[in-house]
Amino acid sequence: MRLATCLTLCAALVGLSAALAAAAEAPAAGGAFSFDDKKGECLDIKLDGRLVARYMYAYDPSTAESKNETYKPYLHVFSADGKAPITKGVGGQFTHHRGIFIGWQKIKFNGKTYNLWEMAGGTLVHQKFLDQAAGPDKASFTSLVSWSDKEGSPILEEERTQTLYKRPAPTLVLVDFVSKLKATHGDVTLDGDPEHGGIQYRPHDAVEKTMTKYYFPKENVDLKKDFDLPWVGLSYTLSGKRYTVIDFNRPDNPKGTMYSAYRDYGRFGAFFKHDLKSGETLTVKYRFWVLSGEMPSIQDIDKQAEDFTKAAKPAAAK
Repeated sequence: MRLATCLTLCAALVGLSAALAAAAEAPAAGGAFSFDDKKGECLDIKLDGRLVARYMYAYDPSTAESKNETYKPYLHVFSADGKAPITKGVGGQFTHHRGIFIGWQKIKFNGKTYNLWEMAGGTLVHQKFLDQAAGPDKASFTSLVSWSDKEGSPILEEERTQTLYKRPAPTLVLVDFVSKLKATHGDVTLDGDPEHGGIQYRPHDAVEKTMTKYYFPKENVDLKKDFDLPWVGLSYTLSGKRYTVIDFNRPDNPKGTMYSAYRDYGRFGAFFKHDLKSGETLTVKYRFWVLSGEMPSIQDIDKQAEDFTKAAKPAAAK
């Protein structure tokens, strides 16, 4: 009788310990979003005082080194305790891979081709914030970004809106990435390949590469032939902790969208080609669901995809 009681107590303590550990990893449920703008450097997005994400928008062309460190803005996502990013920044393997980012390796404009992926052909420079709004359930901000050649002559103008939603654990954050790209100075072609273009996510450089795993909405996916997938998932391990990211596509994004999702270092995302006539605007929208732990159930993913598809459609091109 005493042994049974002891075993029951031990089991209860083990369960309590596991629950406490999970709670420690999960973000707090209460509180509201807020911004902390470190002028000229970055915009911190906080939830109940905890750092959730950081928009890196500094641009410093004073030296070659500082220019290479700041040639494009991107979004960092942070761990559950808000102490460290789980996405990659400057340096490491492929320094141009940074957080949640956008670009194309072959942008054709005025008879020339510009590399605005590795950034050998120019810069993406944050000009100003057009809008910021923070509340109990979400935070949203819009960054005006100039896409220019190496001499600073403009190629494209972008309005990049990123909306972060609060969701229950194990969700760290839900990010809607909306980009409005306008051909302000002539016809533009967005070109490249799935390895070098589009809207993509790059985990921290210190991922355990043997633990990286990708997930797809159906079996036996051929990424060279299966276009316009509704979502692709990635699970990776960083500092002994497991994280999952699901990148959602929409039917009203450009057709022929291909996913790059096979590298062991975890860079993945959606790529498409598109022609923009002078004065036209292309609006695309993707959603990144970032969680602690392994992949959620297919039912939960499909529900999220359905909700995302039903969300307000991007404005038509003008």
